[in-house]
Amino acid sequence: MSVDAESVKELLNSSDFGDRLQGLNQLRGLDPAVGFELLQPVVQDKNVRVRYAAVSQLATLGSQDRDRSLALLRTGLQDKEPDVQAAAADAIGALQLTEAFEDLKALYETTSEWIVQLSIIAPLGEFGDPRAFELLEDALQSGNELLAMSAIGALGEIHDDRAIGLLAPFVQNSDWQVRYRVALALAHYTTPEAQTLLSSLAQDTIPQVAEQAKAGLVHS
Repeated sequence: MSVDAESVKELLNSSDFGDRLQGLNQLRGLDPAVGFELLQPVVQDKNVRVRYAAVSQLATLGSQDRDRSLALLRTGLQDKEPDVQAAAADAIGALQLTEAFEDLKALYETTSEWIVQLSIIAPLGEFGDPRAFELLEDALQSGNELLAMSAIGALGEIHDDRAIGLLAPFVQNSDWQVRYRVALALAHYTTPEAQTLLSSLAQDTIPQVAEQAKAGLVHS
């Protein structure tokens, strides 16, 4: 069956949430500009599964209109359902909407849902925004392993020398995957402290860690 804008619009306007989900799936087959127009009203659908699917699609279709997408995703961050909030944070990261940093920060500081916090922390490195440092520091010390791992990666990408001192204790972490992530992060820095830490990791008993650390060393 061919997919056209009218048939998709009919599905999206159906009273059956299953039809609306089907419409969102078929939306992917339309021209992105048309899909974006049809998607916008569904972002505030009464059904959480439909809202989640719609907000998730903004990660790609939202590039059609960044300003409009920013407004829609800010609404998503305020949704009562954590899954929708997380999808909105993911989409903000995918679209590199750094204008939403304060919105992300406010949600991170008020939510008790780790999945929402993870979706906020994950894109902060790509933002390259120095304002992210305090949030990343909090995530690193949260006691949540996934949050900490995500923060380690982001601390490498923000290119803030203060990150080196935060990363230093993890050089001796018992989990080699953490040490590997630290080696990746430290490779973004060329300060003497960072190079000393990388030299230590270059002696790691796990080949993947040692090789990554050696790759990050600056050779004169």
